[in-house]
Amino acid sequence: MKIIKIDHVAIATHNPSGFQELFEKLMGIPFDGVETVPNEGVNTYFYPVGGTSVELLEPLNADAGLVKFLQKRGAGLHHIAMLVEGLDDMVARLKQSGVQFTSETPTKGAHGKRIIFIHPKSAGGVLIELSEQQSDA
Repeated sequence: MKIIKIDHVAIATHNPSGFQELFEKLMGIPFDGVETVPNEGVNTYFYPVGGTSVELLEPLNADAGLVKFLQKRGAGLHHIAMLVEGLDDMVARLKQSGVQFTSETPTKGAHGKRIIFIHPKSAGGVLIELSEQQSDA
């Protein structure tokens, strides 16, 4: 169980096209595609930058949890994601230490990764995603 790297930084927005203009046309960052993550209620737009990515999060509908976040805080930084090896062991260890999560178990995220979020109450007010790439086996 270890942290491999910062996988991505996620930005919440109702209007990804504004960021797309900035990233693609003005800064020359390539667009890596959009993926819908139904269980999170979002569309994700990825922009690879230097071994990590910037992810734009757009709510799918008015019921998505992201809508509440946007209403409360507005567009901006949503979470920082860390790619880990041994996700289940890490989650168990963190829970034993009293770390709170936003769900009981990991769920399926973008790019086929298993993900779980550390609650901001346990991380100095920052939402942290732990993700693990699923093997092809």
